[in-house]
Amino acid sequence: MSVTTTAPAPALWRSEKTVVRSGHRLHPHKPSPVSAGFAAPPMAGQITFRPEALAASMARTITLRHAPDTLLERWARAQLLEVEYMVADGATFALSPDLTALADAERSGFAGRVGAGVTDLLMNALGYAWRDNAVCLSSTLDSHADFIYGGGAVSGHGVVLAEAHGSFALAVTDGRIDGEARRKYLRQVKPHIGSSCVHGKVIHGYSVAFGSHPTAHDTYLHIAETKITKGRKKAPPVAAPPPGILPVATSLALAAHRSNFLLMGAFGVVAWIDWLRGVGEQPEDDLVAPFVTVELPGRRFWVSMEALLPYMRPWLFPDEVSTPWPPWHWEDFELWRRRYGGPRNVFAMDEWSAKSFLHALSGLIGGGREQLPQALELPVIEPSGLIEEPGREVREEGIRYPVAQFRDGLALLARLPRLDLPTTRVWSPRQGIG
Repeated sequence: MSVTTTAPAPALWRSEKTVVRSGHRLHPHKPSPVSAGFAAPPMAGQITFRPEALAASMARTITLRHAPDTLLERWARAQLLEVEYMVADGATFALSPDLTALADAERSGFAGRVGAGVTDLLMNALGYAWRDNAVCLSSTLDSHADFIYGGGAVSGHGVVLAEAHGSFALAVTDGRIDGEARRKYLRQVKPHIGSSCVHGKVIHGYSVAFGSHPTAHDTYLHIAETKITKGRKKAPPVAAPPPGILPVATSLALAAHRSNFLLMGAFGVVAWIDWLRGVGEQPEDDLVAPFVTVELPGRRFWVSMEALLPYMRPWLFPDEVSTPWPPWHWEDFELWRRRYGGPRNVFAMDEWSAKSFLHALSGLIGGGREQLPQALELPVIEPSGLIEEPGREVREEGIRYPVAQFRDGLALLARLPRLDLPTTRVWSPRQGIG
């Protein structure tokens, strides 16, 4: 009698990955700079990230597409599994032998998604905070960059373009990846510098090419960037603005937070954002969004209670929120967690960012979508788990409760701490946060 055995799932790689920049080419443009006074941030020499940070960035880029919400949400969560199986453990980036089990088309698709994730990590490292799909440039353009970013050094000037490329082929070499970065910059970024989109004027651009040889494990990161002509006086390096309340184009904030709250599973918030952006019918006023507060040392996050179902029953909702489920106490939830170890990899929002945006969202809804302001004042958060973080306390905390925190407030919590009767909050489109 034959016995069928199933190979165990690999352990999620836990080491921080450091990818050193392999090359950086500057491409001249006239005029330079496109916006007077703009100075690009110094290019990072390397990026350092944990596994959940890469998976979260891959999910952040996927959910900027136009597709049904539930499809995007499930597709985004699949990135966590892909990273677990296809990337080997260790301090440097290397691919798992399991990659060879994929067909060529599937391998190319995975490489492209990793390339987009690495690009998102790099843009956050450079100080950019807000993002959208670059299809907003024009749906009729056949060739344009992948993403638009705002905030950071480009605040008050416009937006920047970012083209992403990833390759995990046997033909990957340093020269080939360098050539891809240059070719895609000239073809998909440079033609659009100086053009305008709904988020503002495009004043700068990047082409990021990431490649890794599947057997030799050689990894390359090349960036092509718009060159800014310097005057006789050497300009000082431009650092990212410190965390705080900063203006952002309303259209860009709505695009970024639509992706964020979709990842969190707060579909009521997504529906209202869609309506403000001119998509779909106006939701009912009783379409609310409940959240639970999660506390980590020195930080507080909001987790959508919709995302925790069916793990817990929403008996904690305030009385004005009607639910068809019977009550299930937190003790039962914690007992379930101790037995089964879940839920893991939960998307959350920094409390300050969540409260600020949801308050602004209620104001936008009250004013109507025909009278949207040009900009919103929203927080920009210091990232965590995306860049190298010196300091023993920070690293030890990250090992115990790994968190990938992005500048716009979105976070991925690898696991939740114990929830002993935590605070719950409900967002109402008309009444705000209760």
